[in-house]
Amino acid sequence: MQRHNDRQRWASAFALFAALLTGAAQAAPGSWVAQVPGMMVAMSDRQSASQHAAPPPDAPVQGGAINRIQWRFQHPPGQTVNAWLCQSERCTALTGMRGSTRAFAGEPASVPLHFRFTLPAGKPPVRVRGMQVIVNYQ
Repeated sequence: MQRHNDRQRWASAFALFAALLTGAAQAAPGSWVAQVPGMMVAMSDRQSASQHAAPPPDAPVQGGAINRIQWRFQHPPGQTVNAWLCQSERCTALTGMRGSTRAFAGEPASVPLHFRFTLPAGKPPVRVRGMQVIVNYQ
């Protein structure tokens, strides 16, 4: 009986050591997705901000840090906007209507994001729609 208990203890200790060595004891990665209602962008000299994209209430994001964010939005063909993705007042310029960024890596995954837009000078108003973010966190 003693030999069996010793084996169990050694097996448990080895399993714990292996988990720590391989990083399996780290927090589990996750992601959350948020859609944002469309909006009209009408000015070139002042940014228009979207509604906030926040994690769902049941998302286990507390203590999680952003790894990567994927975004997308749409506007009519032939029209352009200047776009940024922001968390609080920290923003990163977006290079197109879809893409991904690590600009917010390490920031809290629980803090909402939002889009900001302006028009190029002299351009007519543009309706932006289909705004979405996918936040991957650890």
